[in-house]
Amino acid sequence: MKYEKDSFFTKIEKKYNWKIKGEPLRLNGGFIHKMYRLDTGQGVYAIKRLNPFVMQRKTAMENYAQAERLELLLERQDVPILPALSFHGRKMQEIDGEYFYIFDYFEGKPLKAEEISEYHCREIGKALAKIHSIDKRVERKDYSEMSVDWEFYIAEMKKADKRLYAILKDALPLIIDSQSRGNSARKRLPDVLSICHNDMDYKNVLWSGSEYRIIDLECLSYGNPFMELFELALCWSGYENCRLDFRLFQTFLRQYKSAGGDLPPDWETLYDCNNGRLEWLEYNIKRVLGIDCGDDERAIGIGQVEETVRHIVYYSQMKKQILEHCIV
Repeated sequence: MKYEKDSFFTKIEKKYNWKIKGEPLRLNGGFIHKMYRLDTGQGVYAIKRLNPFVMQRKTAMENYAQAERLELLLERQDVPILPALSFHGRKMQEIDGEYFYIFDYFEGKPLKAEEISEYHCREIGKALAKIHSIDKRVERKDYSEMSVDWEFYIAEMKKADKRLYAILKDALPLIIDSQSRGNSARKRLPDVLSICHNDMDYKNVLWSGSEYRIIDLECLSYGNPFMELFELALCWSGYENCRLDFRLFQTFLRQYKSAGGDLPPDWETLYDCNNGRLEWLEYNIKRVLGIDCGDDERAIGIGQVEETVRHIVYYSQMKKQILEHCIV
């Protein structure tokens, strides 16, 4: 963490008639946006400065507006979230073309993977069931097919990085099979939609003892609740470290069910649907190849390609055990 001087905060001081104490403190995390702690005479706040490149996307404002509407629904149902504050009747704030959100500062921190216990899985399973129950609909969502040209990327990687080329070539049959199975499985999903957080992994929940707040609500949208349940049960039980703890996995699923959440009729369909790692893999291959990114991202891309392939291979190896432990 570091302190930063910036005229942006002088403008905030003036706009909200605050008196800032000391310097704004840059917070850890925030891979896309920037987070700061701001101590003022009126209180302690967290400021999320939205990435200007993200805000230039055609759908950005529409997506944020929908997320804000859904955030209000969660607030009214007392879901333990950390909502953006409203000023002048709006959540999203703007100064001289720069967009940001303001939050009450919560004295908590995200868990490390090895700190996750059955208690945490019960709490998050319960919270997820509540979120999914707020506005559940019998409705179909059309998913676009994934059609990545992996052969092209691997051929280009041969010129750029021989070691990654070998890793990707070995994993290619598995990658293509996962893409095909995912496209087919999404067509078999039940016709149900609910509010989904879309990124409620353990890095986006702040804990202070037994009290917690769910953060990063900008991705709230309507999605298939079964897909989110399956993805989060895996995430909160060690999948990120390729060390699944099925005690935690089943605890998460049982608590979700006990809290009123519906379990899916077909777990194998969800297993096949859960191939979003492929999109992340493509994104990081582009980083290594210098496609649609800066040169400074190449090193990050190299590490992420290796890690993502490792996750894809591990997920395939664990299929039988994962499906066996979905029976709760």
